[in-house]
Amino acid sequence: MRAWWVEEPGPMASGPMRLGERPDPLPGQDEVLLSVRACGVCRTDLHLAEGDLRPRGARRIPGHEVVAEVVGLGAGSNRFRVGDRVGAAWLARTCGSCRFCRRGAENLCLSPTFTGWDTDGGYAELMVAHQDYVYPLPDVFSDEKAAPLLCAGIIGYRALRGSGLPPGGSLGIYGFGGSAHLTAQMAIYEGASVYVMTRSPAAQKLALELGARFAGPADAAPPEPLDAAILFAPVGELVPVALRALDRGGTLAVAGIHLSDIPALDYQKDLFQERRLRSVTANTRTDGTEFLALAGRIPLNPTTVAYPWTKADQALLDLSLDRFTGAAVLLRTA
Repeated sequence: MRAWWVEEPGPMASGPMRLGERPDPLPGQDEVLLSVRACGVCRTDLHLAEGDLRPRGARRIPGHEVVAEVVGLGAGSNRFRVGDRVGAAWLARTCGSCRFCRRGAENLCLSPTFTGWDTDGGYAELMVAHQDYVYPLPDVFSDEKAAPLLCAGIIGYRALRGSGLPPGGSLGIYGFGGSAHLTAQMAIYEGASVYVMTRSPAAQKLALELGARFAGPADAAPPEPLDAAILFAPVGELVPVALRALDRGGTLAVAGIHLSDIPALDYQKDLFQERRLRSVTANTRTDGTEFLALAGRIPLNPTTVAYPWTKADQALLDLSLDRFTGAAVLLRTA
């Protein structure tokens, strides 16, 4: 099969990605063999390519927003049939036996594996995935529109729930890329007032088109105190900015897997009056199932930019330079 892999992590301008031939993977026990039809380009893929996250394995194939067709079944695999359209996401496997898995917090599993980081992902013609960590996809979404749901959407859903946003409350969103623009749609659908702070004028315009009540620069003060906020931009300097925008008892949820250094916090200005700061780590399969059902009901409208599958390196470079708004998706036509 043909695949893209991380040859040597470094800035995208240095060419860390390679396109070449790899052996076809074979499905193992309880696994499915997938023919990739589309794969979203996530900022985590960029962190992997550039070395902010070191690849866990040589020549790792990124990609964890995978829309695919089941083309093979490993021993014991009976959840799907050949020909089914499915999605493979960031969470590839959990141990099922640690204290976190036993209490239903598998996103905190002590020995998890992640698609496109620990195992080869969807920047390839073929990949394998465990049947229990693969999702059926709502028919309302095309391959291109479904791809961003599988990470950007799922992590946005978990971040929204983790923010503790009360019914009818005010939500601040910092950064407005692939995950944020889906989260905004969910919050607005559920009755929230959404305020978006982002440096990109194009993203500000998109936010207003989607129904946000305010869109301004990343360090802007929203027009009212926030009941909750989510930081999607991987910029630690925005943490105190967002905390100070919270009303009493508000929560700031940090949704990224990577964040630059956070400046020193002032307890009185940033945290007092029961303001809370929390991270969001991965997701559970329940998150994925609940989110996809909600996405289909709304239905969400992902803003996507399509790239030929052979241009994965260009898509990552464009992401690094903020050249598009929404989510990039690699599409295979053959």
